[in-house]
Amino acid sequence: MLLAPGLALAQSKVPRVGYLFSFTRLEGEHLWTACRQGLRDYGYVEGKNILLEPRWAEGRHEDLPSLVADLVRSKVDLIVAAATPASLAAKAGADGIPVVMVAVGDPVKVGLVASLRSPGGNVTGLTLLTQDLAGKRLQLVRDLVGGVKTVGVLLNPANRVHEVFLDETTAAAAALGIRLSSRTARNAGEIGRGFEFAADQRPDAVIVFDDPVLWSFRRDIVVLAARAKLPVVYGYAEFVDEGGLASLGPDRPDHYRRTARYVDSILKGARPADLPVEQPTKFELVINASTARTLGITLSPTLLLRADRVIP
Repeated sequence: MLLAPGLALAQSKVPRVGYLFSFTRLEGEHLWTACRQGLRDYGYVEGKNILLEPRWAEGRHEDLPSLVADLVRSKVDLIVAAATPASLAAKAGADGIPVVMVAVGDPVKVGLVASLRSPGGNVTGLTLLTQDLAGKRLQLVRDLVGGVKTVGVLLNPANRVHEVFLDETTAAAAALGIRLSSRTARNAGEIGRGFEFAADQRPDAVIVFDDPVLWSFRRDIVVLAARAKLPVVYGYAEFVDEGGLASLGPDRPDHYRRTARYVDSILKGARPADLPVEQPTKFELVINASTARTLGITLSPTLLLRADRVIP
């Protein structure tokens, strides 16, 4: 009897799985832990029935292609790639090796998969894509700050999915009668300039787009926002834990933990092309009440009841 390639692999040798992270290890250790916990839930034990090869770009997207090449030389059987830049680099350089993406904005529009239902090719995994998230974040801004007319957006032009995010946010802002003012930051050195709004262009609030580089330097961003006395809404709760005002987005560790299901399926013979891309199932609204008080924002009882977590 002929075995599927992945099953034959699993029975003949210990599989080797590469992990490609765009951000710094210091900032992403808890997500790496979530990935490994997910594997343990499926019965994998590091060093016994699976070998793990993590690679960290430390916030430098330009290093991703060489890290992919290193994983290929290490003869990994599968690559888990975190966020859009890493996933694009993995697809380009993996030479047909299966790729499980995670925390990708819109994998269809950036060319990672043919469709969510039938990915095709060698890439599948989990997307952050969900309907109306841009509109929900803008509505959160309005709930936090009354009379909003202009909202600033901080994005990373090196992240291709931010073009999608900006289009979606622009459309949602137009529907709400809000003007957008965008600023860009590719690295730590440019983040400061991202908060340098001219006096006549000062927004009423700011949204920081989801991005591994911006996420890696979240402490700096939160400090800059505080100095500028700007209400800022983020995509991930870690910003709020550092003192940011509010976040609305997927439960990040849960998102990474769920990569294990794809790893397990592919190692047992499933083809990435046949595994539908999974969308978020769990979202969190987190609010920092102390930051709100500092900014002179009064949080409505309705908003506090909606929150999954309120930091006093």
